[in-house]
Amino acid sequence: MTEPLEGFLLAAGLGLRMGALSQCLPKPAWTLRGRPLLQWGAEALRGAGLRHLGCNAHLHTDLLRGVAHGLEVFEEPELLGSAGGLRHAQGRVASELLTWNADVWAEAVPFARLREAHRAAAATLSWLLIPHPGGDWNPVWLDEADRVLPKGVAGPKGPFHFTGAAAWSPEALALLPQGPSEVNDLRPRLALHLGVVVEPFPWREVGSPQALIQTAAELAPEQEGHLPGCYVHPSAVPAGRLGRCVLGPGARPPAAITDADALWFEARGRQVRLGL
Repeated sequence: MTEPLEGFLLAAGLGLRMGALSQCLPKPAWTLRGRPLLQWGAEALRGAGLRHLGCNAHLHTDLLRGVAHGLEVFEEPELLGSAGGLRHAQGRVASELLTWNADVWAEAVPFARLREAHRAAAATLSWLLIPHPGGDWNPVWLDEADRVLPKGVAGPKGPFHFTGAAAWSPEALALLPQGPSEVNDLRPRLALHLGVVVEPFPWREVGSPQALIQTAAELAPEQEGHLPGCYVHPSAVPAGRLGRCVLGPGARPPAAITDADALWFEARGRQVRLGL
């Protein structure tokens, strides 16, 4: 008998915002403090007591499998979108499926609070929200009963920011159509779309080369961020004078080089340099 899925990491995508970095690794395989982003998410889910976790994979599926220890990997030859990727879990969920975006770093996500509120309200889909931090993030508004309002509609509670953590009921998963689909397409059909508001907690979206460099400097100054203005993969050996460079897996730039705005990595026994 197939074991029910309890948590799911959305790890499929084209990695377009990562630019050249997607030539050598999918986003969830880049590391912070020596741990792939995918595993940071997995540990956050396990911290809520979840044991059977899955993820989807599209770009460099072999490399993603290489860092997906303890996860059931569902290959996605055709991208299924922000909601459609969860079709892999249809018929595999006993109570609710907790989900997280695999290109986000966070040490502790209040999944237990999300699950508790989701169950208490018998919600169809629940989102974990924090007070809106400002900037270009799309605001989320709630009505008096904490139901998420349609996109673009302001309400009495808010604005909030959707963290990416969600709880999906089997009923919500059953609504997913064949082929690609997005969460916003599904929302009008949900019986109860609940917003669960919590205090802000440390997390970083790592969706671009600059975000990777900045996050490494802030969170891993002795490891991936130890070369000022650059990111250094645990398997890379920095050399030369480098500025705003990403040294990927196996990178070993020449000792005499002066370089900037570049990605270095090893492929098939040779060093590759690409512009960021």
